[in-house]
Amino acid sequence: MNEIQGIGIGQGVAAGPVIRMAEPLPEPVDRPSHLDAAREEERAKASLAVVADELQRRGARAGGAAKDVLEAQAMMAEDPTLITDVVARLAEGKTAERAVYEAFASFRELLAGMGGYLGERAADLDDVSQRVVAHLLKVPAPGVPDPGHPFVLVARDLAPADTAVLDLEQVLALVTIDGGPTSHTAILAREQSIVAVVGAADAASLADGDQVLVDAEHDVVVVAPDEARLAEARERIAARKLAAEAPVTPGALADGTAVPLLANLGSVAGAAEALRLGAEGVGLFRTEFLFLDAERAPSITEQQEQYTKLLTEFAGKKVVVRVLDAGADKPLAFLNDAEEENPALGLRGIRALRHSETILREQLTALAAADAATEAELWVMAPMIATVEETRYFTALATELGIRTAGVMVEVPAAALLADRVLGACAFASIGTNDLTQYTMAADRLLGTVAQLQSPWHPAVLRLIEEVGAAGARTGTPVGICGEAAADPLLAVVLVGLGATSLSMSPSALADVRASLARYGLDDARAIARAALAAEGAADAKQAAVTAAASATAAREGAP
Repeated sequence: MNEIQGIGIGQGVAAGPVIRMAEPLPEPVDRPSHLDAAREEERAKASLAVVADELQRRGARAGGAAKDVLEAQAMMAEDPTLITDVVARLAEGKTAERAVYEAFASFRELLAGMGGYLGERAADLDDVSQRVVAHLLKVPAPGVPDPGHPFVLVARDLAPADTAVLDLEQVLALVTIDGGPTSHTAILAREQSIVAVVGAADAASLADGDQVLVDAEHDVVVVAPDEARLAEARERIAARKLAAEAPVTPGALADGTAVPLLANLGSVAGAAEALRLGAEGVGLFRTEFLFLDAERAPSITEQQEQYTKLLTEFAGKKVVVRVLDAGADKPLAFLNDAEEENPALGLRGIRALRHSETILREQLTALAAADAATEAELWVMAPMIATVEETRYFTALATELGIRTAGVMVEVPAAALLADRVLGACAFASIGTNDLTQYTMAADRLLGTVAQLQSPWHPAVLRLIEEVGAAGARTGTPVGICGEAAADPLLAVVLVGLGATSLSMSPSALADVRASLARYGLDDARAIARAALAAEGAADAKQAAVTAAASATAAREGAP
């Protein structure tokens, strides 16, 4: 056996034969067209429309986060700027295939250079381009193979259109060579409970037919596993199945300490499924879906309608809404579309909203109206808070406009280091571990080449979380976790040990986290957290937590 290291998504484990994803189509030949420009334009626009329609239909079938991603890809195929570029290249005598390829490649280069959210979308452009070129050439679009038997899919990375419609009866697990823990592949794999290990660079050496064990919990792909390893995997699969089928109960530690388990949602559409899976409320409702595809800011009435739908679904439960988190890396013409050298450090989050305060006022007004008309417990928080003054600005404005519970997100190390003062100026805090990790480690959370630095297990990140948890205890301020770190069952225990009072995650992770918390008391959680904090790196911290957790379990069961 040999092991390939990567980043596991969730707790799953699966075994089977490798099937490699087909390589992309070759670059279309740059040759003069034998058709006139008008005919080539007709061909190009027809294929762009077909691909856009197919992506829309796939999104409608998939639902959830996949629907949002695929609809965004469909918009790429219909983007007027891209189509204008294609037409201009056709006027130079190029074929439709070559013009589409060049136009998408040019736009891809632009997005990749911008980094952040738009940098990650560059890979999505490649997928759309490949599908359009394939349609023009009348060949199958690159996609998931169908060998006729269950398999482990190994790919450089997986396009959202493919991840969204994977046949989970055939695809036992997913391994990607590129990608990080917050890539689209990872997000969709987590949402669909697909066993996955991403960013496994050495998986490039795997060949069709190789037998592998994909162990997301331990961040490895085991090549040619022996029978003992396979037997252990089968036991874990059976145990997870039992846990998933257990009656849904409120989140709590073994000693009865309550730890509410909440859902991260990107639209109202996911509410029913979150409730079915046992969400006790919403810990992060992202409002960007209302804004990102719009040419103007939605009206107060339009926003109020959507917020009312959400709050009605969660009547009697806590719903934490994040005001618009956008800026230069997610440019909006009506907010801030100025180009910045480093958008992740630019005018984003509360900074962008403060720059265009009318948009913030209208959003808070709509939220307050929805709150008054429903019976949920609405909490509203601001993203990217870095200073005490920003905290006071947001909470004062929110209170003025009728928000009863106003808080902040702790994603910037400065806010964590001044947590006593920040938490003293608001009603609650929620730690966004994705961005907190990015800024602590100076590693773009969407960049696969630095994926190993993006782990929230790193003791530097854990220490900042501990600062916030301790400040929350001293000031009596609730401290939640809404980054995907909360979806890691063992890390969830560590986070509670560091002072988190609630955890919010993708709904598909709720069962695993609920079962994990129930194994340990509060003293255990604190001991496991101390072990992780004492380590020097992320991998060491996770291993130290595993060891401490095993000791806690043995002590509780009276083992020697």
